Amino acid sequence: MTIHFIGAGPGAPDLITLRGRDLIAASPVCLYAGSLINPGILAHCPPGATIIDSAPLSLDEIIAACVKATDAGQDVARLHSGDLSIWSAMGEQLRRLDELGIAYDVTPGVPSFAAAAAALGRELTLPEVTQSVVLTRTSGRASAMPPREKLSAFAATGATLALHLSVHVLDQVVADLMPHYGPDCPVAVVYRASWPDERIVRGTLATIEAEVAANPMERTALILVGPVLTASDFRNSALYDAGYQRRFRGRGE
Repeated sequence: MTIHFIGAGPGAPDLITLRGRDLIAASPVCLYAGSLINPGILAHCPPGATIIDSAPLSLDEIIAACVKATDAGQDVARLHSGDLSIWSAMGEQLRRLDELGIAYDVTPGVPSFAAAAAALGRELTLPEVTQSVVLTRTSGRASAMPPREKLSAFAATGATLALHLSVHVLDQVVADLMPHYGPDCPVAVVYRASWPDERIVRGTLATIEAEVAANPMERTALILVGPVLTASDFRNSALYDAGYQRRFRGRGE
């Protein structure tokens, strides 16, 4: 039997991979993060499935549910929001399953930063503007940031920043970024990207605090910072340049 860890996407029920959907449909047990996942995704569960909201459970209780299902010969669809590779708490679960010798696999999902960029209609990397995206967050009650992972250090690169779980300390974010990006740097705060109540607040480092204060948001908002958010005068990429010969283009000299 297998525990299928599945990235359930940022919110919209149809923003899930076909593999993830099919694994949910084939698993008689579903453990899902109820505080973050759109309940519409549970419609993919098979009739009679045991559906367990993991939001109120401890790690021990989650693992106990996996053990119970495995002992009963049942696969488990373990649903996490977004993609499992970042801030999913999957690592600690895999460690426990390894200790118990329980099989698992991992199916990626659409991450929240990608859904936010889609909502904005922006590419986060543009030629000669920025070619890097930093996914980070600020220290919180649940987990502190490692000493070397300072927001100011990431800001010094000039990369596009995608700040998770940080809208509640927006004032500190602005203070850390202002010396590196300047007051006119564009900022967008996207609340619950892809959900029916999605909201977008745009501004600059100089104005974003006031804009968000007028449109209060909770921690499920993502902050995007960088010149790519408004850039229009950028060089075309070489990828589709008529004069750029590459092996897949199939043109002669």
